[in-house]
Amino acid sequence: MGHPRRVVVASKNPHKIAEVEAVLERMDPPWEIVRGLEWPDVDETESTLEGNALLKALAVAEATGLPALADDTGLEVDALDGRPGVHSARYAGPDATYEENVDRLLAELDGVAQRSAHFRTVIALVVPGAEPVVVEGRLDGSITTERRGDRGFGYDPVFAVSDRTYAEMSDDEKNDISHRARALRALASVLERT
Repeated sequence: MGHPRRVVVASKNPHKIAEVEAVLERMDPPWEIVRGLEWPDVDETESTLEGNALLKALAVAEATGLPALADDTGLEVDALDGRPGVHSARYAGPDATYEENVDRLLAELDGVAQRSAHFRTVIALVVPGAEPVVVEGRLDGSITTERRGDRGFGYDPVFAVSDRTYAEMSDDEKNDISHRARALRALASVLERT
């Protein structure tokens, strides 16, 4: 099938859109991102990252009539039995800010020595008239004891890979290794084979 010529990034989160677009535009051949479209809000009602990604991609493809790419991402912390996971964006409550989510995570890990974690992104691509494609990307790391760095968004100031948090990396450095970039590369690989 190859990748669709034009695609809508099915998100209203400007940080996530920028990250997805930065990776897609660097691929060979680059993806053409359709911007400026509107669609109704999609409630993430599924209990899994896979379910939510597919839900969003299906809804946006139907609303726009164009191929839609959606992701759902979770930070899964081993000492917290995989939490916040599918609830990462709303960990401190339904209208929580990035800062409030990080505060709750750090509070729950206060005094905990075992801080291993991973980010997992599931991407769904829905092309009208074709079967959906669902892929995953994962990056292992650990949770720091305090915020470090001033870049990125979400849990970036406390998610460390080796000795640096995402928030201490440039956009290009993060986009080379991130869970989201790994999922997008997995998607490109699957599409090349079909």
